[in-house]
Amino acid sequence: MHSTITIKHGNEKLVSQSGLLPVGALLEYMQLAKRLKIIPGVHCVDPTIPHGDILSSMIGLICTGKSDYSSIEIFREDQWFFTKALGISACPSQSTLRQRIDLIGESANKILKDASAAMIREKAPAISGIKTSAGYFIPLDIDVSPFDNSKTQKEKVSRTYKNFDDYAPILAYLGNEGYLVDLKLREGKQHCQKNTPEFIRETLTYVREITQLPVLVRLDSGNDSQDNFIIGDEFQNIHFLVKRNLRKEPLKAWLELAQNTDNTTCTRYNNKTVWIGQTLTGIKGNSLPHSITFKVTERYEKKGELLMFPELEVETYWCTLSDLPPGEVINLYHDHGTSEQFHSEIKSDLGVERFPSCHFASNSLILHLTLLAYNILRIIGQTSIEGQNDEPLPCNRHKQVTRRRLRTVMQDLIYMAGRLIYSSRQWFISFGIINPFARLADRVLQRLRYCPG
Repeated sequence: MHSTITIKHGNEKLVSQSGLLPVGALLEYMQLAKRLKIIPGVHCVDPTIPHGDILSSMIGLICTGKSDYSSIEIFREDQWFFTKALGISACPSQSTLRQRIDLIGESANKILKDASAAMIREKAPAISGIKTSAGYFIPLDIDVSPFDNSKTQKEKVSRTYKNFDDYAPILAYLGNEGYLVDLKLREGKQHCQKNTPEFIRETLTYVREITQLPVLVRLDSGNDSQDNFIIGDEFQNIHFLVKRNLRKEPLKAWLELAQNTDNTTCTRYNNKTVWIGQTLTGIKGNSLPHSITFKVTERYEKKGELLMFPELEVETYWCTLSDLPPGEVINLYHDHGTSEQFHSEIKSDLGVERFPSCHFASNSLILHLTLLAYNILRIIGQTSIEGQNDEPLPCNRHKQVTRRRLRTVMQDLIYMAGRLIYSSRQWFISFGIINPFARLADRVLQRLRYCPG
């Protein structure tokens, strides 16, 4: 017979988000409060709570998976740990948080992106890249991902290419770990290529602040424009891999080109034939600025039934790396799909898909605060992986982990129950003997602590 567990109401000081300590350590290292002490264009007469404390509170809130203003009231009931962990003077109320974010708007966006780039450069573990036959490259995945804000009256929410009302922000992720180096909130109906060259230029500027290694920029067919390639000429060791937009090109012309191009690999299966190759000549016989990698598939059967006429499927890619074999080009672009997982972590794990404000500028600021929160959690997750051969993660003792999803970081290291203890004029936090992540959390915190000089 199982013993019954009853509830007892005690007087212990307990907290359920002990993982905010390393979040505060990174905010202190970035000196975010100092960076935000004066924001150009923002005039607030003698604020009781500084701008840095307001925005740091919102970052801490997002790191716990909450992006609505009302969630801050949970921490106001017993704000001692929240304020000390994040290094802020006071926890703002829901109304103060809303009013100040509306006041600041987009004025702090550049400050936040500059701080994020510096944090990735100085605190993130080594950014891993991809090994190819043409060399070693750090991937930079740039993509537009609609954020569902349908059935709302928010400013600049409009119909997106996915056929629902939304915003359409563009985001850029660096490395296999997916560090978020740049983003921009966009109106839903804005075409994905509009203002993209300027965004790529800004993104590459941040990338070069972080690493000097060769970079491979990957874009989908919505950004098939030569204007994007021109931006890469302004930087060293920047290469592009872009899926082409076939537009109105006849598929049969690509089949004929594939059949008549030298060094094309033809593989025959029971129900299809696949041609893979490269060409420097278009289907109209004109010379091309960059080589095109193509994959032409002729299907004879679909869903178990023979087709009267073969079905053609054509994929083509621009690639500025002429030494890269066609098969590698295709596989590298397919890896670009990993960025969809990063979008999911922002929308689902951090809960930022539906923005809390009706003002576009305020939601833009929320998205930039999310950039910092995302990278903070990513650094915490990657730091926890370091040294796993000597001290493996409690949940992954039999396999090598290369990247931890943000949800896992939050569940294992942020939502940690701890007991606050005051002894010898000092405050301590105790995780207890049954917490399997206690030693890991201590190791992560010590590595991320700010060390003067």
